[in-house]
Amino acid sequence: MGKSTLFNALLKRQQAFVANFPFATIEPNVGIVPVPDDRLKKLSQVIKESEGIDHLPPEVPATVEFIDIAGLIKGAHKGEGLGNKFLSHIREVDAICHVVRAFTNQDIVKEGSIDPLSDFEVVETELMMADLQTVQNAKLKIKNDSIFKKILDRLEAALEQGKPARKLAFSDQELKEVKTLSLLSIKPILIVLNIDEKVLQKTKELEQEFSNLFGVPKEQIIAVSAKVEEDLAALDQEDQKLYLKELGIDRSGLERVIQRAYKTLNLITFLTAGKKEVRAWTVKKGSPAPLAASVIHTDFEKKFIKADVVKFDEFIALGGWKNAREKGKVRSEGKNYEIKEGDVVEFKISP
Repeated sequence: MGKSTLFNALLKRQQAFVANFPFATIEPNVGIVPVPDDRLKKLSQVIKESEGIDHLPPEVPATVEFIDIAGLIKGAHKGEGLGNKFLSHIREVDAICHVVRAFTNQDIVKEGSIDPLSDFEVVETELMMADLQTVQNAKLKIKNDSIFKKILDRLEAALEQGKPARKLAFSDQELKEVKTLSLLSIKPILIVLNIDEKVLQKTKELEQEFSNLFGVPKEQIIAVSAKVEEDLAALDQEDQKLYLKELGIDRSGLERVIQRAYKTLNLITFLTAGKKEVRAWTVKKGSPAPLAASVIHTDFEKKFIKADVVKFDEFIALGGWKNAREKGKVRSEGKNYEIKEGDVVEFKISP
């Protein structure tokens, strides 16, 4: 509960329709949300000083796309509520963020709600039941005892036992086969606990408690107050800092949600810094340098020559490109170099 309220706070504007009854969200709402990154301010200052310009270059953060999809109820896989439509929306996302109610408010109307664990289990069950149908339908089309048939058998057995596909281990080759099924329960998850404002200072304890209850790693649980985030979104930056201080917390819950979502998607950030702008770019962890270059411009991958790379901390400490090069801290990397989190990069591209 509080899903659309959190989404509105993410966008800092009322884009999603918020109401206290089931199915308030029918069509999915989409928002592109900047990833908070304090490194950009430091880069901007260093570039201004080292390049001798009279202004701070613009800061362009990395982004994550959030989609506000209506909640599921029991029986969604059979079309209950608006189930089939909602499941099709979920199939298109890369990760699932469950927002579950962990606060007390008797005015909130909730379809079949008992407690946060039941909220989570209802959705997980519906996703697994939909996947079971997908797997069983795929099996009907397989006539020989192929490798794919064995994969489907494993999936079917796990799903029937209430085990989501994400908990199964697959080889790289098997994973290619599994991806053709577009399963729902294989997607990575985050669980956002919508908690009371009065327990905000106990988020770490609550996250550990619910991690044990839900049987998922603590890194996948984030406790926030949707009401507080909604209030924060209406304030300017300075007033936000004062409000957070009054609450006894150092940063908003939504910052943590955005950053955790980024990591859940197995994404990393590399940085570029110049007079025109300082910018954070998004790539999958393990991406080679030419693929990272293509994020800036599609032609850069085939025209890639090399990447000049320096660690962020060294770039800041040495005061920019010129000093970093003079101190021998800039490395020239080739096509096989894997971009690392926080690399400051300048790509060399052929004409």
